[in-house]
Amino acid sequence: MTALLDPAEALDLRLPPRTLVRTLRRKPGFMIPATVLLVLFIVSLFPGWAAGFFGHADPRACDLLNSAAAPSPGHPFGRDVQGCDVYANVIYGTRTSIAIGFLTTTLAALTAAIAGTIAGSVPGLVDSFFSRIMDICLGFPFLLGAIVMLSTIRQRNVVSVSVILAIFAWPMMARLVRSSVRSVRALDYVAAGRLMGISAWRLSTRYVLANSIAPLVVVATTTVGAIIVAESSLTYLGAGLQPPTISWGLQLARAQSSFQLHPHLLIFPATFLAITVLSIITLGDSLRAALDPRQEHA
Repeated sequence: MTALLDPAEALDLRLPPRTLVRTLRRKPGFMIPATVLLVLFIVSLFPGWAAGFFGHADPRACDLLNSAAAPSPGHPFGRDVQGCDVYANVIYGTRTSIAIGFLTTTLAALTAAIAGTIAGSVPGLVDSFFSRIMDICLGFPFLLGAIVMLSTIRQRNVVSVSVILAIFAWPMMARLVRSSVRSVRALDYVAAGRLMGISAWRLSTRYVLANSIAPLVVVATTTVGAIIVAESSLTYLGAGLQPPTISWGLQLARAQSSFQLHPHLLIFPATFLAITVLSIITLGDSLRAALDPRQEHA
């Protein structure tokens, strides 16, 4: 009997892998936003290099004599009310906004993968326990809950804001993982694995989770954009990041009192925010189409 079980542990029972790279490379809806996001990611890694294109790499080098100055040579986005270069602030804000989007989504996705896999793999009391926790967390409105929790902490920086946003972002992902895990566990190849003697841990971690993760990847991709918007909204309302942090939300908050007279204070950070979120959502839609099992991939 042991001789029959040993080869079973070496079998690869996972579903056949899709040729995602070849499929996605032919889709402009994937390549264009992916290129835009790659550029923004490079900018977020090297903001000083990107901000230095026009000779003003320091976002905190201000000149009150040029308060709210319009775009001019050397200052393509103009200056804010404190005389700081708007272009440099937008570039440095890219790093903050993207960092919060990816950090929050990573924390939420990891929590969702663990909780959803456990809930979907162990029916009964364990499933009910995790499901009730998800329901309780989903019962709080996202922005309202975030505002309440953020108002209770003294220092609101990238890490603290990301952790609090992740608390409200993981339950929806976890419910998706739980549903996907339950569906995969009902497939024939999982039942065959049990009959071959593969352990429950190996089935859950290597085979069930591996074939349940695709919906989470798609949702996590679009969640990055939603988190960036949420952070900007919270910061605009005064409940998000605080100076001296530089972010698009803080720039929009500062522009609210003078954007009618100086529209460039609002236009440029809002444009970067819109392009980033639109690219992420488009990328997520392309991934959803590529991972749809009902589609045929050449």
